[in-house]
Amino acid sequence: MPRQKATVKGEDGLAKFPVVDLHTHTIQSDGALAPAELSRRAAVKGYKYLGLSDHVDQSNLESVLVAALRAAEALSGEIGLTLLAGVELTHVPPRRIGAMVERARELGADFLVVHGESPVEPVAPGTNLAAIEAGVDILAHPGLISPAEVALAAKMGVYLELSGRGGHGFGNGLVASLARAHGAKLLVNSDAHAPSDLMTPEYQRMVALGAGLSESEYGTLIGQALTLAKRLAKKGGRA
Repeated sequence: MPRQKATVKGEDGLAKFPVVDLHTHTIQSDGALAPAELSRRAAVKGYKYLGLSDHVDQSNLESVLVAALRAAEALSGEIGLTLLAGVELTHVPPRRIGAMVERARELGADFLVVHGESPVEPVAPGTNLAAIEAGVDILAHPGLISPAEVALAAKMGVYLELSGRGGHGFGNGLVASLARAHGAKLLVNSDAHAPSDLMTPEYQRMVALGAGLSESEYGTLIGQALTLAKRLAKKGGRA
């Protein structure tokens, strides 16, 4: 994909892209803010698209997703950014992931995230593969993901996350290098739980470059993230 043309330059003269962040949390799970406040704070920081993706398992999928969809419908267009409604399937047994993905799609989720095999949490082995095979939109902080799994993610169109969250981001360098080798798509997400976790454009760039991407690859990443967000917004009637 061609690099997106920048409309804003930072003080260092480099491209300053809008933030696309499709992994955040609200009071519907373990986040600190309601969707309206999270969205307002994100807009002020330079966000163009914000995805709500609170933690779910079999017990709360429906209630959390319905709340996210209501927030997205009510707030998009009122707060200076486009809000997308999703969920993050978290510590779900791998054999259950496929069925939960199907159910979330049936309920109208704009996008789906799976809590990948982070190096700092005891996520069940096989979660990364199950998420990719289920065709989720984003595999969050996949940790020590294998080359074969990255190749499958590229084939399935699953985006791999470079995490801006401490600990979860320990695998960013490996994820970036394998994505480059196998043609998988990347995006930078904050995994925000509190206001201080939200990214500025400068911080988003730092996460990408810190993972080993070049400036050109970072531009491509932003272009692909924007394409994904626009497609999801159109699907949800919020383009």
